[in-house]
Amino acid sequence: MITGKTKNLGVIGWPIAHSLSPVMQNAAIAAAGIDYNYTALPVEPKKLAEGVQGLRALHYCGFNVTIPHKGAVMSLLDEIDKAAQVIGAVNTVVNDNGHLTGYNTDYIGFMGALESRHIKLQAEMAVLLGAGGAARAVIWGLLQAGVREVVLGVRNPAKAQKMADDFAAYGTVTVCHWEQADFTAKLHECALLVNTTPLGMTPNVDACPPVDWSNVNPEAFVYDIIYTPAETRFLREAREHGHAVVNGEEMLAGQGAEALKLWTGIEPDIKKMQKALRAALA
Repeated sequence: MITGKTKNLGVIGWPIAHSLSPVMQNAAIAAAGIDYNYTALPVEPKKLAEGVQGLRALHYCGFNVTIPHKGAVMSLLDEIDKAAQVIGAVNTVVNDNGHLTGYNTDYIGFMGALESRHIKLQAEMAVLLGAGGAARAVIWGLLQAGVREVVLGVRNPAKAQKMADDFAAYGTVTVCHWEQADFTAKLHECALLVNTTPLGMTPNVDACPPVDWSNVNPEAFVYDIIYTPAETRFLREAREHGHAVVNGEEMLAGQGAEALKLWTGIEPDIKKMQKALRAALA
């Protein structure tokens, strides 16, 4: 029951009606038995500053940030966590008596799916397909886990090099054209292959990054951060070639669980969050 004592949380974005965060977060809140409520909040880009100030004035305990506000919101906050600074995006804001601090929990969600499966990454090579905004959190998570090299396989190496340079102080990030010989050599070595592109996402389910599976290390773990559909063409082909695979559902639940922990101090039931996600997606 929502009362005058209920503490408020939410997610801002534009558009926002499609967001699964309220389903996931309210399931975790109910499981924990805490008096919070989580709502989707539509905020137009031109009114972002007003929206953030309004949430501060209304004493929201915190809020998530999604497209297109993850970068733009940073200048409106009082403090930015180091990971969010390096990644260049905030997806979680904590309101401590009017002091707004921005965090990025996407990389924690990404790494959680690997850690729960005991995937060995220390001193290994990871190959990422794509160098868009989603790749930045993945790169940070992998570098923090101690990989020896992150390779970005892309169609436009010159554009991707800027991203690689942003992380140069934290580890080795290499850029390759994903249809050239040097990239094929990296695929032979990689312990982890990740699709960070939107290729294969609903409704364009027949799309797939250009991967010749005969060139991929047969022991490599394969990860697609897409979760709709549950099995992309990329993951299906990987599975058919004998690779262990995971989609982005656990990443989504994991980043949400970390956000809820920052706001409330509780350890959320991530399994309940995933169950709610699956039901909503079905």
